[in-house]
Amino acid sequence: MYINLNTKTDDYRKLGPEESFRLLKSSPNGLTSEEAKRRIGVYGYNEVKEKEVSPILKFLSYFYGPMPFVIEVAAVLSIILHHWDDFVLIVVLLFTNVIVTYWQERSASNAIKELMNKLALKARVLRDKAWAIIDARELVPGDLIRLRIGDIIPADAKLVEGEFLSVDQSALTGESLPVEKRAGDIVYSGSVVKRGEMTAIVVNTGKNTYIGHTAHLVASASSVTGLSKIISKIVYFLVGLAVILGAITFYYGTSMGLPILSNLLFVLILLVASIPIALPVVLTVTMSLGALSLARRKAIVRRLVAIEEMASMDVLCSDKTGTLTENRLTVGQVFPVGSNDVHKVLFYASLASKAEDMDAIDQAIYNALGGNVDSSYRQVSFIPFDPVRKRTEATIEHNGARFKVMKGEPNTVLSLCNGANMAQEEIEAIKGKIEDFALKGFRVIAVAINRGSGWQFVGLIPLYDPLRPDAKKTINIAKSMGIMIKMVTGDNEAIAKEIGKELGLGSRVITAEGLEEATNSKNFKAIESADIFARVYPEHKFSIVKALQNVGHIVGMTGDGVNDAPALKEAQVGIAVHGATDAAKSAASIVFAAPGISTIIKAIQEGRRIFERMQSYVLYRVVETLRILIFITATVILLHFYPITALLLIVLALLNDLPIIAVSTDNVLYSPRPEKWNMKYIAGLSTLLGGMGAGETFLLIYLGISIFHLGIAAILSIVFLKLVASGHLTMFVTRSRKAFWKIPPSRPLLIALLSTIVVAYAMVVFGLGMPPIGNEIAGFVIIYAFIWFLVEDGLRILYDRVNKRGSTLIDAHRHS
Repeated sequence: MYINLNTKTDDYRKLGPEESFRLLKSSPNGLTSEEAKRRIGVYGYNEVKEKEVSPILKFLSYFYGPMPFVIEVAAVLSIILHHWDDFVLIVVLLFTNVIVTYWQERSASNAIKELMNKLALKARVLRDKAWAIIDARELVPGDLIRLRIGDIIPADAKLVEGEFLSVDQSALTGESLPVEKRAGDIVYSGSVVKRGEMTAIVVNTGKNTYIGHTAHLVASASSVTGLSKIISKIVYFLVGLAVILGAITFYYGTSMGLPILSNLLFVLILLVASIPIALPVVLTVTMSLGALSLARRKAIVRRLVAIEEMASMDVLCSDKTGTLTENRLTVGQVFPVGSNDVHKVLFYASLASKAEDMDAIDQAIYNALGGNVDSSYRQVSFIPFDPVRKRTEATIEHNGARFKVMKGEPNTVLSLCNGANMAQEEIEAIKGKIEDFALKGFRVIAVAINRGSGWQFVGLIPLYDPLRPDAKKTINIAKSMGIMIKMVTGDNEAIAKEIGKELGLGSRVITAEGLEEATNSKNFKAIESADIFARVYPEHKFSIVKALQNVGHIVGMTGDGVNDAPALKEAQVGIAVHGATDAAKSAASIVFAAPGISTIIKAIQEGRRIFERMQSYVLYRVVETLRILIFITATVILLHFYPITALLLIVLALLNDLPIIAVSTDNVLYSPRPEKWNMKYIAGLSTLLGGMGAGETFLLIYLGISIFHLGIAAILSIVFLKLVASGHLTMFVTRSRKAFWKIPPSRPLLIALLSTIVVAYAMVVFGLGMPPIGNEIAGFVIIYAFIWFLVEDGLRILYDRVNKRGSTLIDAHRHS
């Protein structure tokens, strides 16, 4: 018989630990795996499922909106005018747009869900009398969990063992300051541990938690981003242009004596065919599939817009430990003091550690001891390390006697031992050894013992974290990509400068004091010019980010701790590195599942490739919109007839929609410089290509009438084939900044584009919906379109050279 599901979290506040264990049918040994599995069947998983929208209602919602309304009005006008062919194709166009949009957004949604699953919270839990790390969703009431600095508390729990926790529960209660919690207190799911370390028993999970009662979890929603602003500007401009030119076309069509309703139908279909209604969806899907590609490179995207920002990033502030180094601490030559020996120094240091916390320094000490630990020494209490105290401390019991041990930052430990009859010469010798270790690049911790007469200095343990073999090479690659690398470390200037020298970073070092002085005086240029930030705390990272942003940089910042969270959130590209705390992961926009700076640089390269796909599609759609609108409006004004029927405009829109599914798979080059949306470039090139396309088709009409002696009906056929062929060949022009043959398109994109041209060719040859023109004329139109395609490609290369673009692109295949 399990506990009542209606038992609220706060009901446990008045219960003692033993009563809580009894009510939850648990014990200080935790639960067994078998029992936990049974409880999942009773209480469910530790999650609050978001309300899911019915797929049918979601599908129907795509029939509602400005562009669907335009298509639906066109369908109604077709019925009124008894244009049944137009009506059928308009309905097909409407459903094609809806189905493509629904499918693409569903694909994007599934991609995001898959990525979020990779970021599932973890929990340290006592199962089968052993500590293990599991997915937080598998926690059940009665589980014993270990909470430590940086953790997001995974369930409502009652604290039962340990000194204290400092908990940030502002997201739940609105309290601006962390709240101190001790044994017997309740902690709530979603809070963040800022300091301390304790054991707790889970009392409620999932929808029964405090946060589960007050809110439903919803998918992350991005604020208005640079990308969305750019797309909105493009779409609004094209809609405005289409409406103006459509109105001009309607006016001239009416003045030529066309019936008002028929003229209105044509103009509505022209708007549908020319306005890139699928543009936002295509870009979203491109980023979603790109996010999956990044996930395969061990980079998990939490915000899709971070892909665009990563492509634009020009400064990367990188932690030293774990990113530039291997994060594999190894004990060097131990320095004992007084009558102590190497084994004693390591042994006392191990007593000031906690095995279940799996701390890197502790593991290095255990490894150096070789497992030679006397089990008769019992740890009575333990105070974990935090950035303020700068040490760990434990009370030990052995043979009925108690004593204390500590390990931590050398100067902090030494200052606590100064009054323990230490000669000044001995103090100076220790300080000299600390400095000597530091100059050689070692991280040093000091060990002390207190048997009741004050703290006695035991010795120094040097620790060394070797540089990653690929770090220097990767930094050089980053520099060649236009990215400034700045190292951020808590080490002193000497160590930082030595490591910077080995990595080829430069020698300009700013310390925490210099950083604060530059920030207060708003001397942001001094911060920008620094290569290394030394002796800085996580809190300083926020100032570094703000300073670099103030001088116009797109900043990436790495971090792993709870105190890194503000800087990770402030940076355009917040990067939670391998092994980061839950708090850091939640604040970051990208989470890396593999260590090292090379992983980050590869992700940046992939981000730039994704950006290229988005930019090439935007350019293509703008060119096509201008080409169609300028050509049709100019033909009506100058030649006084419609160069294409409403029916063929619908078919053109359908054929233009089909290849967009494959855009996100295209092979592209990535830029060796940070990417930015260059609207002047897009506007200039799209106007050039769009105007050329209109002129080419105008010339084709002249050739059709004067050389081939075609009537107006046949002219409509060749114009249709030319618009389809030239339009889809334009994608080969815009997709690359080099000659079109330099890098092949992806197979799906090639098949999609060529198949639509083949369909259009078959339609004009066999006269499907238009007068047939035969193979000779149709072949001529294809050759004509291809010749102009070569001209456009050459012109685009020349345009890029004039604008100093495209000359040094990097081949994605050779540098993946």
